[in-house]
Amino acid sequence: MKRGFYTIMSAQFFSSLADQALFVAAVELLRTAGAPEWQRAALVPIFAIFYVALAPLVGAFADALPKGKVMFISNAIKVVGCLMMLFGSHPLAAYAVVGLGAAAYSPAKYGILTELLPASQLVKANGWIEGLTIASIILGIVLGGLLVGEPVSSRLLALDVPLIDTGINTPPEAAISVLIAVYALAAWFNTRIPHTGVAMRPLRADPHRSFVGNLVALLPDFWQCNARLWRDKLGQISLATTTLFWGAGGNLKYIVLAWASLALGYSTPQASALTGVVAIGTAVGAVVASMRMRLDMATQVIPLGIGMGLLVIAMNFISNVWVAVPFLILLGGLGGFLVVPMNALLQHRGHNLMGAGRSIAVQNFNEQACILLLGAFYSACTGLGLSAFGAITAFGIVVAGFMELIRRWHQRNLKVHGEEVQRLLEIARSDKHH
Repeated sequence: MKRGFYTIMSAQFFSSLADQALFVAAVELLRTAGAPEWQRAALVPIFAIFYVALAPLVGAFADALPKGKVMFISNAIKVVGCLMMLFGSHPLAAYAVVGLGAAAYSPAKYGILTELLPASQLVKANGWIEGLTIASIILGIVLGGLLVGEPVSSRLLALDVPLIDTGINTPPEAAISVLIAVYALAAWFNTRIPHTGVAMRPLRADPHRSFVGNLVALLPDFWQCNARLWRDKLGQISLATTTLFWGAGGNLKYIVLAWASLALGYSTPQASALTGVVAIGTAVGAVVASMRMRLDMATQVIPLGIGMGLLVIAMNFISNVWVAVPFLILLGGLGGFLVVPMNALLQHRGHNLMGAGRSIAVQNFNEQACILLLGAFYSACTGLGLSAFGAITAFGIVVAGFMELIRRWHQRNLKVHGEEVQRLLEIARSDKHH
């Protein structure tokens, strides 16, 4: 790999580490404030709002500037969200601002891979990026649990700045103040990311239009890109699969917290460790997929998504931590093995059809819309009085059912467009340069 790839990996690691730890801190912040269960469950979909609302802008923004600079700006926005959370804003509103930073970060993070590396290295690069991201998820969740736990938080709160009242008085607030420094470290790595030499695609700006008018003018281009990827025979199947995977996976981190609290009687710090166990399995699955899978084999992993949905339902029958740990590793492993080749295939098709930043923005729009919808569905289930067990069962049925529909859709595509699909897969396998 080129040296710049490792700088990207470092920046991604620390940014993701802080994201995951902040989620645990935000859950604990709401819990200690006495917020209802549905508000804690709503943290997941609230994070996705700007991914959906600003999808037409963030992809074009990522293509208009060097992607290292885009990632730096995005981390600065996350810091603003943390400061809002510390100094009086409602945690859901502040967490939405952090989601805004993440929405701007993602097209640059993934888009730069297609600018820096040839297609033949995309599966391997995605395996490393996903594996490292999941390692950061594991460590980030553990870090968040440690920071809000009594032994560490008591020491953090004992630190004092002479003559200044910081207003930081609770364990979650102390944790958030530490995470601001982690975001700053990620931003420093962003400044070290090299230029790839790929020509920028400036945002379309009409001097006769207002700022809002120029943003609205981006909508037709975005919807054309979205339609182009959904019409493409490989784009549509990889986009549908990754959309549902991330919709399920994005909500799973809270579902595991709720399940561990009810089934095992765990506190937030203890339950966060089990969320990290899922991430361990995902990391293993991602690394194995990066070594064993090729782009032309990507569509063979679709049935694993059905298994994920069924395993989510099976969580309800587990009440022993020694059974739960290998079970959650298996659940994560299926997801990791599923998403790496599908992500690589989607990036390859998107880059060739419309450019890296725009294709990742389309991907994010669909995936985060799915997180938003599935998260709203789960929150609604709990808000309407279903227990965590009932809501988890409904969630698993929805995931498995839609994955089965995707599998049948792909089989129909093979019957109707088999030669075209095979030709595109062969091109993906043999394409060494863009």
